[in-house]
Amino acid sequence: MSQCANHNSATIAALYQRRKLLNDGGHRPPLQIDPIRHLYLHIPFCARICPYCAFYKELLDRSQTERFCAAILSELELHMQDRHLLPSTIYFGGGTPSALTTSQLELLLGGFRERLDLSALSEWTVEANPGSVSARKAALLREFGVNRISLGVQSWDEKLLKILGREHTGPQAKSSFSILRAAGFTNINVDLMFGLPGQSMAQWRSTLEKTIGLQPEHISAYCLTYEEDTEFFLRQKRGELHADPDVDAGFFEMTMSILENAGYEHYEISNYARAGFSSAHNRAYWAGEDYLGLGPSAFSTRGLRRWQNVSDYRNYADRTLSGESAIATTEQLTPEMKRAERIAFSLRTGEGIPRELLQPWPKETQEFVALGLLRQSNGNFTLTTAGKSLADSVAEAFV
Repeated sequence: MSQCANHNSATIAALYQRRKLLNDGGHRPPLQIDPIRHLYLHIPFCARICPYCAFYKELLDRSQTERFCAAILSELELHMQDRHLLPSTIYFGGGTPSALTTSQLELLLGGFRERLDLSALSEWTVEANPGSVSARKAALLREFGVNRISLGVQSWDEKLLKILGREHTGPQAKSSFSILRAAGFTNINVDLMFGLPGQSMAQWRSTLEKTIGLQPEHISAYCLTYEEDTEFFLRQKRGELHADPDVDAGFFEMTMSILENAGYEHYEISNYARAGFSSAHNRAYWAGEDYLGLGPSAFSTRGLRRWQNVSDYRNYADRTLSGESAIATTEQLTPEMKRAERIAFSLRTGEGIPRELLQPWPKETQEFVALGLLRQSNGNFTLTTAGKSLADSVAEAFV
């Protein structure tokens, strides 16, 4: 998801950290009747490991990718034995899905089309890095039904791109965007990051203005967070890098102002879209809908049951190609856990939280209203402009 949805909420991370995952012993979850409508595929390969990324990833090994693709299709078949899949959204994330060769992408895309009923599919997203976009790959994605691309630009500034360890340059990113447009993509997201080491307000304004100039349908703008198990986290611990919440708040306020004035709806804390182009896949996550994750480290949620695949693509391939489950851990959720997640995610969206979900916290709710951080709208509580800058702190009061 970007797995879900991107990826920088301390509140959501805390929810997962507080829970102990229990070993599943390799058993698949029981048969379900209602179809699963949202599929996520994690492709962990990267040409270069970015120093800020905490998702499971591995350096690209061309000797392993063909086997990996076969393993993905084997896992898909295993799940089809146990549950009805009728996807309305599919999301290929990573890692770098576009790092696969054209023939490997064709194998995966064709394998999904052959095995799944795609009659209800409305959105098929593939994440792409500018350094691995080509006209041939773009044409292939369009041919097999992909209709949305999420392009990991992060910055147009060459110095900042080097700090982030990105393999592309600003001109390459612009060229990749043009290639995708020429291939017929009319729904493109551009991923950006702010709060970077040494980044100035002028650099961020320039990045936003250059992005708007391309007229993408969707823009994701994330604040850098120092995640454990990353190089940036270690450098922060050594005192080499520093986060400044006040500076980050300034970046965020600038982002809201510039993008909203350019006609983008701020429909989730980190996401902005032209009318009709919000991410259907991510909205399903935020609404607490069931989803199936394929690939190493991928999470799935079905009702009150959540499980995660093994976080090693070699072990993952060994299991699935031998007909075994890739599940490494599982947990049984409670209605209270689901409600906490629903509140934390919904609070970040433009629709906000249904009023009844906050009934157990009347005092806290009214305090936030009095402080000008929450307001009532159409029976929901939504964050004000001031509240959006403090979304995680507000959410913590209810979870």
